[in-house]
Amino acid sequence: MSRLVISEISELCPIYAPFFGSMGCVAAIVFTCIGAAYGTSKAGVGVAAAAVIRPDLLIICLMPVIMAGIVGVYGLVVSVILVNSLDSPMSLYAGFLQLGAGLSVGLGGLAAGFAIGIVGDAGVRGVAQQPKIYVGMVLIMIFAEVLGLYGMIVGLMLATKSLTGPACGGV
Repeated sequence: MSRLVISEISELCPIYAPFFGSMGCVAAIVFTCIGAAYGTSKAGVGVAAAAVIRPDLLIICLMPVIMAGIVGVYGLVVSVILVNSLDSPMSLYAGFLQLGAGLSVGLGGLAAGFAIGIVGDAGVRGVAQQPKIYVGMVLIMIFAEVLGLYGMIVGLMLATKSLTGPACGGV
């Protein structure tokens, strides 16, 4: 099946279409970094409080901080893919798909970062008091982290789909 090529700037290939793709790229990195920053800071406060009670558990209590930082990588991956697929002229279809891809990974990463920060803060404080709950804390954080992974998977699918739609060319 061949791609439809639109030979002039029209309502299907407006001059502002790359703006939506660019905003998808920005949304991916900005929202995931906000989530990662919040998760890191919230969990870091918990780690500091737990280290006062049990300094010997400091290293294992860094798990929430590490997991929060990974969320930012999801946004970086999708942003790089979106930047490499930006073109001018481009179809409005591709621009909206790229915006959706960025919002998908960005908002998923934002939610994951918030969840990891809250669970990590309470979890490491709890581990300082009762080390047996460490495995439970890690499992809960895995379920929080996977929200960002779901957003990245959908974002990658949308970004890939934006490459197969109608093309603008021959202007």
